Amino acid sequence: MEKGKGESSRYTAVVDLTSRAVEASRREKGLANFKMADARREAGVEDLGPALQNAVRAAGWTSLTEVQRKAIPLMVSGEDLVVQSKTGSGKTGAFLLPLFERIDTEIKGCQVLILAPTRELARQIHAEYERMRPQKPEWDAALVYGGVRYEKQTRSLKGGAPVVIGTPGRVLDHLEQRTFDLKHLNTFVLDEADEMLSMGFYPAMKTLKRYLPEKRSSYMFSATMPMKVQHLAKEFLNDPILLALSAGDETVDTMEHFYYVVNQMDKDRALVRLFEMENPDSAIIFANTKRDVEYLTQFLQNYGHDADGLSGDLTQSMREKVMARIRDQTLRFLVATDVAARGIDITDLSHVIMFDVPKDPEYYLHRSGRTARAGKSGTVLVLATIEDERLLQAIAKRYDVDLEKKNLPTQEDVNKKVSERITVLLEQEYRDTRNLEKERLRRFVALTEQIADEEPELLALLLDRFYHEKLHARPDTDQEQPEAATPAGPKDADSGRKRRSGNRRGRERGR
Repeated sequence: MEKGKGESSRYTAVVDLTSRAVEASRREKGLANFKMADARREAGVEDLGPALQNAVRAAGWTSLTEVQRKAIPLMVSGEDLVVQSKTGSGKTGAFLLPLFERIDTEIKGCQVLILAPTRELARQIHAEYERMRPQKPEWDAALVYGGVRYEKQTRSLKGGAPVVIGTPGRVLDHLEQRTFDLKHLNTFVLDEADEMLSMGFYPAMKTLKRYLPEKRSSYMFSATMPMKVQHLAKEFLNDPILLALSAGDETVDTMEHFYYVVNQMDKDRALVRLFEMENPDSAIIFANTKRDVEYLTQFLQNYGHDADGLSGDLTQSMREKVMARIRDQTLRFLVATDVAARGIDITDLSHVIMFDVPKDPEYYLHRSGRTARAGKSGTVLVLATIEDERLLQAIAKRYDVDLEKKNLPTQEDVNKKVSERITVLLEQEYRDTRNLEKERLRRFVALTEQIADEEPELLALLLDRFYHEKLHARPDTDQEQPEAATPAGPKDADSGRKRRSGNRRGRERGR
């Protein structure tokens, strides 16, 4: 909907492209194709138009957060925008508020499409919108996500809801089934783009792009800005402005540091939980001794992960095999000691994981420096015992590292994340299935329902194999496989713990 001239001028975006120093910094960060937002341009509640102020009052807010103050002027002015802002910063309100000047209640059909990586986040966005919107049918929002039946979603979409909030795969399903269309779309939002890629939504998003009208305003929000997210921005947005707020200033926050306090004997299982939650593209896992490298490499391989190790005990031929996989970029997880990892460069390394806190403080910097190179984002995760925590905090203080303590994800957290991720994978697999194959698989629907009700472990077996084949299998099947290629059972786990206990007793000898 049209804005008045006075209001439009109030929201004019100021873009600083004149400083050679800023330009050089942008090139160094790999962001030369983004325009940078002027951090001084802000809006308060009093600067908003009447419709936006009504939404603010409905939400019960008395003021705007930083991301809202800085993003809303750019969004109202019509610029495509990439916002790097941490979860919990108020970004949902930042992209919802401008919608109340974009929606034309005379038009029936989708005008705003908001994509989120998980059904939980989609529900949160929907709840926030419901709290802010006028309580009239013409302001309805359809909530659309996978893992549930289609009927309720179809009714809402066919009712002509102006706002559609959902996950990419299920939204694409409805578009392909012509439940709704995007001919009236004027606003497109990608929320938590980094997590969306981690969940495996990129193929669905590529296909969905064909349904988007060329003329639209597009916005992308992300907690981190790895190269994959930058490419996504260039693919879906038109000459976007970058507003980077994660670090509290106007530069891209390239590295995040987190640590978890865990019992020494639980570190291996804790590492697996972090893998499942983070789903890193590639990682180096540092251990302090070569004995621990050997144990951890075997443990990860037995659990089904694509991992290899480097330590001083490897023969030259074995080391060359691992190095070849690193050079060919076919190795996902490398486990190594500090000495063994010297001189190794892994392209686009997304995570550095410290299985042990380094005894030498300088090694923390050496390890961390393996990621976030050339301005790319990276994440550093540290597993620390209660005894190690004081040393770790001293290291962070000494080197001025913004190190955040986090709670280890629970098994319930992991189960929920894995369930949503495998739903994405299965829906994508089904979407890519030919019609005759779909006809063939219908003969198993009744059996599937029976097994799910009476013996769900049989289905769990198939789901586990499918999940690991898609996400964790070794990409070079000709490589020599470990003796145990299936997740360790209780007996294996116990024997592994006994071996590791012995390894710990020999720490000093194995260093």
